[in-house]
Amino acid sequence: MPVRLQRYIAFLSVILFIGKLWAWYLTHSVTVLTDALESTVNVIAGFIGLYSIILAAKPRDANHPYGHGKAEFVSSAVEGSLIFIAGLMIIYEAVDQLIEPKPLHKLDLGIYITGAAGVINYVAGIYAEREGKKHRSLIVESAGKHLKSDAYSTFAIIVGLILLLVTGWQWLDSVVALIFSVVILVTGYKLVRRSLAGIMDEADEQILTDVIHTLQQYRKPQWIDLHNLRVIQYGDVLHIDAHMTLPWYYQVRDAEREIHALEELIKEHYANKVEMFIHIDACMPYQCHLCAVPECSVRQAPFQTQLPWTLENVLYDAKHGSGE
Repeated sequence: MPVRLQRYIAFLSVILFIGKLWAWYLTHSVTVLTDALESTVNVIAGFIGLYSIILAAKPRDANHPYGHGKAEFVSSAVEGSLIFIAGLMIIYEAVDQLIEPKPLHKLDLGIYITGAAGVINYVAGIYAEREGKKHRSLIVESAGKHLKSDAYSTFAIIVGLILLLVTGWQWLDSVVALIFSVVILVTGYKLVRRSLAGIMDEADEQILTDVIHTLQQYRKPQWIDLHNLRVIQYGDVLHIDAHMTLPWYYQVRDAEREIHALEELIKEHYANKVEMFIHIDACMPYQCHLCAVPECSVRQAPFQTQLPWTLENVLYDAKHGSGE
């Protein structure tokens, strides 16, 4: 699904780029050029994204034991960089137009063409962002966000063009372009920042919170604690490493059963695209008051309360209760 959707996005970006380029040719407006240049980025990023999704979908191999999912982060970083460069180019053109104004033509027709492109961008952006989140594809989600931000810029640009058409104040053309060049620069920065975070394996607090909530909601009494949890997403595959404490008297087959139960729980909530590495720890006497296992014959202290798993206590490499 992500591959097919990204293919549509790339094709759509070409059509809209041609339309906006035509509008700029007709009007000679640097404000319209703002939209056209951002669409240039859409075209490049669309095809880079398509290639990256195809690459990220390849199964892991000997040279890439965690798969090829990080290609999505590289693609998103390139897209953000191109957006940033486009913002700088718009600033240059806007300042040049402000210093040496050039005559504008057929603004009404330019407004119609630009407006139609904006509506198409917005609808496509909402759909792409929703599907990107659904399939956990950073490229498709980033493309959706970019299409929506492009649409917002287009709508505001249309307002500026209408004011320009009504008032005849040509300097508005450059001012509107300068304002939205800042928006474009911020958009590019955010995409680059998010991509670098993925490349550097920065923890995604939202994913971590979601995983912890799911595990806590369906937690079994014999799962005494979970610690040293690490969650990384490469493409649409979620990699989870953790230490889980079980009763010390469990045999290997018992521990294996609990690991499989944990894996199935996560896979059920993440479309089966999960790779888990679980290290089993044996419980210690100081954890008895946190252990909810019923009728434990070797219990050395009465059960008091089960410590809920939270973002604060599952990330550290220490058994729960060891610091008390």
